[in-house]
Amino acid sequence: MKRSAVVRRNPQDTRRRLLDAARSVFSKRGLEGARVDDIAALARVNKQLVYYHFGNKQRLYLAVLEETYAKIRAEELQLDLAHLPPLEAMEQLIAFTFDYYTKNPDFVPLLSDENLHEARNLRQSKIIQQLHSPLVEMIGETLQRGQKSGVFHVNIDPVQLYITIAGMGFFYYSNTHTLSVIFGRNLGAKAAVKTRRKHVIEFVMGALQTSPDPPGA
Repeated sequence: MKRSAVVRRNPQDTRRRLLDAARSVFSKRGLEGARVDDIAALARVNKQLVYYHFGNKQRLYLAVLEETYAKIRAEELQLDLAHLPPLEAMEQLIAFTFDYYTKNPDFVPLLSDENLHEARNLRQSKIIQQLHSPLVEMIGETLQRGQKSGVFHVNIDPVQLYITIAGMGFFYYSNTHTLSVIFGRNLGAKAAVKTRRKHVIEFVMGALQTSPDPPGA
């Protein structure tokens, strides 16, 4: 009776708290290290509710991954790049992507953990690919507008471009500690992050605006 009462009273709130707690635990301990007991305790619910809402730990993990991707895709679409000049639109996307890692520190460890599992959980998702389609279209449209107006001088696959943009920030945050030791700098400091952000934006924008060498040059 008690469990049924909790579920009937506010199932959406319970599910929300479980997802938030699971994201925190999975980002710190990974799928293998996370315990259902710890997730339930952090969410302040009976652990049986994990099974009631998600079935098992793996499905909860997949739900967290799907929500993680859905969140960043939704925020990217809110940039409304189609209504911005190509140069401004692309710079906004680059800056947003880098800043997203800064504002969502659990994003990188979550994705890194799933890559350790060779995306075997994400492959079970029925929605993950459709989440990314609007992003590719948005980047492709921005590139086409930039080429037509003459501000972009390269013909580039939008998927390859996004991987480059994302990778330049992702690597920085996934390796901040080791890179700091190797180069003797605190790359996690605000000034260092600001410098890196500026470099990423200038590097990608510069590449897009660089004219190709003429034949025979």
